[in-house]
Amino acid sequence: MTDLVPLSPGRLPAPVTTGELLALAANHHARTVHPLGTHEASGHLVKVYAIEAPGREVAAQQRSAALRLAADHLATGGARGSLGLAVLLVHAGGDGDYVLVHTWIEGYMSDLAIFTGPAGATGQMRPGRQGLAPCVWEAAVLAHERNAFSRHVLSGEGELAKRLTAWGDDVMSGEVR
Repeated sequence: MTDLVPLSPGRLPAPVTTGELLALAANHHARTVHPLGTHEASGHLVKVYAIEAPGREVAAQQRSAALRLAADHLATGGARGSLGLAVLLVHAGGDGDYVLVHTWIEGYMSDLAIFTGPAGATGQMRPGRQGLAPCVWEAAVLAHERNAFSRHVLSGEGELAKRLTAWGDDVMSGEVR
């Protein structure tokens, strides 16, 4: 077992990769996020977002392909305890394309599937490797969506249909870092 040692001011632990962290910080930039509406797919309400790296955009063909991919994934949502609400992120990234399907499931938990592929090659999307998690831009949108779900669905009042409309209308738009 490793002992926990307090960090001394001004000293970094040996495993911290200073060069790599500073390179990430130097190249960090804003990405554009915009909502693409709420759709129905495989018995789920799916709130869709585009995330675009500089010089990239999510075309209608990519959105349609991502919705089909999400529908295929959500078709088995009942086996994973799905509650029927999902968020779809279509990310035209700097190094390829990503599709994330985030589904609210039983017990206040969520299910996440990540698909990856070469830039602009919608037919080549495949499940991401085990352990892959959202990037900083995707995580920002999912954080907004966690708050929207909690605010409107879990803590909201009134008829469920009105809560779901409020959830669908609560979207993130603009630049995210």
